[in-house]
Amino acid sequence: MPAVMIVGAQWGDEGKGKATDLLGERVDYVVKPNGGNNAGHTVVVDGEKFELKLLPAGILSPQVTPVIGNGVVVNLEALFEEIGMLEQRGVDTSRLRISANAHVVASFHQTMDKVTERFLGKRAIGTTGRGIGPAYMDKIGRLGIRVQDLFDASILRQKVESSLRQKNELLVKVYNRRDVDPEQVTQDLLGYADRLRPMVVDTVELLNTALDRDEVVLMEGGQATYLDVDHGTYPFVTSSNPTAGGACTGAGIGPTRVDRVIGIVKAYTTRVGAGPFPTELEDKWGEYLQTTGGEVGVNTGRPRRCGWYDALMIRHAVRINGFTDIVLTKLDVLTGIDEVPICTGYDIDGVIQGEMPMTQTEFHHATPVYETLPGWSEDLSRARTFEELPENARAYVHRLEELAGCRISVIGVGPDRADTITVHDLLPGTTR
Repeated sequence: MPAVMIVGAQWGDEGKGKATDLLGERVDYVVKPNGGNNAGHTVVVDGEKFELKLLPAGILSPQVTPVIGNGVVVNLEALFEEIGMLEQRGVDTSRLRISANAHVVASFHQTMDKVTERFLGKRAIGTTGRGIGPAYMDKIGRLGIRVQDLFDASILRQKVESSLRQKNELLVKVYNRRDVDPEQVTQDLLGYADRLRPMVVDTVELLNTALDRDEVVLMEGGQATYLDVDHGTYPFVTSSNPTAGGACTGAGIGPTRVDRVIGIVKAYTTRVGAGPFPTELEDKWGEYLQTTGGEVGVNTGRPRRCGWYDALMIRHAVRINGFTDIVLTKLDVLTGIDEVPICTGYDIDGVIQGEMPMTQTEFHHATPVYETLPGWSEDLSRARTFEELPENARAYVHRLEELAGCRISVIGVGPDRADTITVHDLLPGTTR
C-alpha cells in the first residue's frame, strides 16, 4: 500500500489536522515529518475540541500508530505536557513512537530564539519563540542533540557543551545575558530519558515495514508551502521543508512509495507573523474573516492576518508539491458575503502578472487583481453532498478548481469531523 501526504498549500492553519483526523479511520500510521511544537492543529471530534502542537493528529484515532519522524525537533517538556493533557481527557497515547534521530529543542534554543528576535527589532521574523529555528540551525551546523543522545549521558554532556560554547559567548558579550550552565541543561534532559525510552524506535524501519505489509502510512505535514525554507516567502519562513519533498526526508520514506499528495487549502487566505501578503485585508472584511473563521493561532494566540483567496499561490503550490487532490476548508466562513473576490493576477509596477513573481521584492510590491463571483447566504453546515451546496457556492468551488489545475476532492463546511463533503475518495483502494 503506498504512502499518502497531507501538505498545507498556503501559510499554514489551513485545517491539516481536520483532514488527517478525517482519514484517521482508514490509515494505520500517521507521521509528523517536520517542525516542532510551533505547528499546531485544531481538531473537533463530536463537538470536543483538541489543540495539538507537537503530536500528530492521528493520535486521536484509536487504531492509528502516531509517529514523530526524524525531521521533527522535539521539545520534551512540551511533549510530555501534551501527552498528559490528552491522557487526562481519556486519549490513549501509549501507541506513540518517536524517531531516535529526531533532534531535541533544549532550553537554550528557546533563549536564543527570543533574544535574537528582540535584537532584530523591526526586522524580526515573527517566530513563535519556541526555539525551533535555533534547534534546526544546530542540526544543520552539526551541533544538534538527538533523541538517542539522551540514552548516553557522556555523549549528551559533550554535545551540550559543544553547542553552548559559542552560544554562551554570544549571550554574554553580544546580548548582555547570563550564560547557560551546560551541566544543568544535561541533567534536565537526562530527566526525560526513562519516560522517553519506551517510545523511541527506528521509525524508518517501522514505517517501511508497514508499507511492505500493505498498511497505509499518512504523512501529516506541519506549517505549509509558503513557510518552506526553500520555496516560501523567505526569510519569513520556518526552518524546515514542510513541502512534499521534505515530508519524504522527514519520515524516511522514499518518493516512489508515495501515491497521493493532498493539498489543504483554505477558501480564503491567512498568515501569522510578519512577511508579504498581497491579498491581506485591513478593513471590515478582514475583520469579518478573522472573527467568523475564528482565526487565532493555536500556538501563539495571535490573531491571524486575513485576506481573499490567492489563486496564483495555490497554482504554484500545486506545482511544487505535485498535488493529486485538494481539500478545501472553511467554505462556510464565506457565507453572507454578497460578492467574493478571487485574486487571479498581480499588478507589479503597472505590469499584470498571472504567475507567482520570481523575486521577493516583486511579491512584496504586488497589488492583487481580482475576479469577483456572486456570493451566497444559505447555511452550508448541513450539506453533505456537493449538490446540496447553493449554486453560487458550487460555482466558487468550480472556479477555484479550474484556477488551481487540480481537483477539489473534499470540502469543509464546518469545524466538526462530520461537517465535510466528499466529492472524490482521497484513499481509493482502501477498504477500512
